[in-house]
Amino acid sequence: MTNVTLSIKDSVYNGMRKHSEIKWSEFIRKSIKKRLDELESLEKRPDQESILTMLASEEVLKKDWDNKADERWNYV
Repeated sequence: MTNVTLSIKDSVYNGMRKHSEIKWSEFIRKSIKKRLDELESLEKRPDQESILTMLASEEVLKKDWDNKADERWNYV
């Protein structure tokens, strides 16, 4: 298994520490896997380039990250 290091703001880290019951590494692994599965399914579509561009945009990623459906990960 490969290790990945990322930088986050101190305020985010502090929030993560407040919720130490969450397995943050597992949350990130599942989030990445979900996004990769979505991208792989889109690669098979003829209009893939515009969809991939949209998915990669910062605004879309922020919206996806902040949505209420992601709260289900609180119990992972």
